[in-house]
Amino acid sequence: MEHEELRERFATLTTAHLADACLRARTPVRCAPPPLRAMAPGARLAGRVLPARHTGSVDVFLEALETAAPGDVLVADNGGRTDESCVGDLVALEALTAGLGGIVVWGLHRDTADLRKIGLPVFSLGTTPTGPRRLDARPDDALDSATVGQWTVGRADLVLGDDDGVLFLPAAGAGELCTLAESIRDTERRQADRIRAGEPLRRQVEFAAYLAGRRQNPALTFRDHLRAVGGAVEE
Repeated sequence: MEHEELRERFATLTTAHLADACLRARTPVRCAPPPLRAMAPGARLAGRVLPARHTGSVDVFLEALETAAPGDVLVADNGGRTDESCVGDLVALEALTAGLGGIVVWGLHRDTADLRKIGLPVFSLGTTPTGPRRLDARPDDALDSATVGQWTVGRADLVLGDDDGVLFLPAAGAGELCTLAESIRDTERRQADRIRAGEPLRRQVEFAAYLAGRRQNPALTFRDHLRAVGGAVEE
């Protein structure tokens, strides 16, 4: 999926819709750990992963930008460290100038006031005043992949972020996942409209019938029932 199409389709979706689509498609749901949040509420990003593993020097980010395409999202892997920052205003300005769509930091950032002025979406574990506190040997594959929580991602992945957090998707098949997410979104919107119009969700999903069925068959799950009646509450 090209960046412009991804950006336009994600504009009407949330990471929650896409996570549900992954569940329904039996695709691994690769969410970043909950502490990884947007620096500014309401920030959103969507683009191809531009990975870089930080070892103490900003040059790895500058080198990553040498091969970046417009709309890419820099995923800066600092090992989840909370004793130093690895991204600040200069990296963000350079990324913005290169046409990137945002930065995801598995670690901390700094220069928060300047980052707000720059306006590039930044997601991180938080902030601290100090920059890198060490300079380690850089691995040969520092630009091949980045690890965020339990997930290792690379150029074959997309990254999306909003107020609910950060989600990684495989670039191959992303169009199908977006289509499924749009279907889930539309079903949920119809259900919400019906609730506002006075029809409880319990009636919409025939909850009384589910309870009766469960009495007859204790193995019946609510998800099985929802699939039978066309609900989309949990998937």
